[in-house]
Amino acid sequence: MLKVLFSAKPAAWDEYETPLTRAFEAAGLQVDLARDHAPSDVDYIVFAPNGPVTDFTPCVKTKAVMSLWAGVETVVGNHTLTQPLARMVDHGLTRGMVEWVVGHTMRHHLGMDTHILGQDGVWRLDYPPLAEARPVTILGLGALGEACGQALNTLGFPVTGWSRNPKDVSGIKCLHGEAGLTEALTGAQVVILLLPSTPATENTLNADRLALLAKGAFIINPGRGPLIDDDALLAALDNDQIGHATLDVFRVEPLPTDHPYWAHPKVTVTPHIASTTRPDTAAQIIAQNIKRGEDGLPFLHLVDRNAGY
Repeated sequence: MLKVLFSAKPAAWDEYETPLTRAFEAAGLQVDLARDHAPSDVDYIVFAPNGPVTDFTPCVKTKAVMSLWAGVETVVGNHTLTQPLARMVDHGLTRGMVEWVVGHTMRHHLGMDTHILGQDGVWRLDYPPLAEARPVTILGLGALGEACGQALNTLGFPVTGWSRNPKDVSGIKCLHGEAGLTEALTGAQVVILLLPSTPATENTLNADRLALLAKGAFIINPGRGPLIDDDALLAALDNDQIGHATLDVFRVEPLPTDHPYWAHPKVTVTPHIASTTRPDTAAQIIAQNIKRGEDGLPFLHLVDRNAGY
């Protein structure tokens, strides 16, 4: 029987115990799932960075660590973690992100705030352009970026995607490299950030790159806070280079109450809710991946330690 250690915040156990147990049974796995296995006896770890395991050295039998989170920046640099690390890529996480991104893109595209907030008796006949005239750029073409880009393309938006390495995604103009980043940002009216947080991606949107966007462009960041130079974004909002920024992630979370973003009239703050791991679908992915390991197949969604994601 496989010993699987659940290492996440205590409240998560109540959410995940039943879905994981069911998923293991459905996959034909005999699993002893617990929060208190001796580390030296553990075959697999279901892991979140806010759990008790921080030193993986005693986990001498552990075949892989299955992250409950899509982001791995807080653990990938842990030098005690020598076992394979799989990040979370699942249907629920992806669909949640698509719905959030599409919703906020349409809000800005249609100018909904003008009519929702402007109930002042003024009959405003401000027609938005068609989606085909609103170029969207997505920075990051992982599973989330691909899905969001394809959904927006289906609605008629011309979508350009940028990644560090070459990609080929149906419905998306794919660019890569430094020259590709400049091309992707030049003239973009909506920029959506879905890059991982690594030293190479910090301040991807800085003052020079914000200046490449179309005047009055919209920024939507459900990726990671450090992707944006906050001071540069505030300056670009103040000089009207950027029309509005919808931000779901920040360098410090919760966002401090005295941060300028809270009071800025052209910033929408959401509290890191763009998407989340959902126990039912995440449990299925974890069970399938462990089944692959037991069947001698390669694990899916393995993290590249050198790249940081």
